[in-house]
Amino acid sequence: ELWMSLEEHQDALELIMSKYRKQMLQLLQGRKGEDAEPVLKVHQANSLEIASQIDRICEMGEVMRKAVQVDDDQFFKVQEKLAQLELENKELRELLSISKESFEVGREDLPD
Repeated sequence: ELWMSLEEHQDALELIMSKYRKQMLQLLQGRKGEDAEPVLKVHQANSLEIASQIDRICEMGEVMRKAVQVDDDQFFKVQEKLAQLELENKELRELLSISKESFEVGREDLPD
């Protein structure tokens, strides 16, 4: 999760820097309109690509969060079932013990 968070922050920082560069180029464009236009187009294309990658990363993060949630839910269901089986086992052992005791008492009451 930390790794994904770091990548998301890096991508966001890259997007911010790209927008900063774009604004600086627009400022320079006011001074040198014809010289800055090709560079501005390249930066716009890069900004769109970075934004697209950030969207994909966010989607992948959401899918991973859902997968973790499903896994956690499954784990809790297994834990609950295990607790139920342990309780049932304990109760059955108690019934078996009672049954053995009553069988032994019955045997003692029988004449040899």
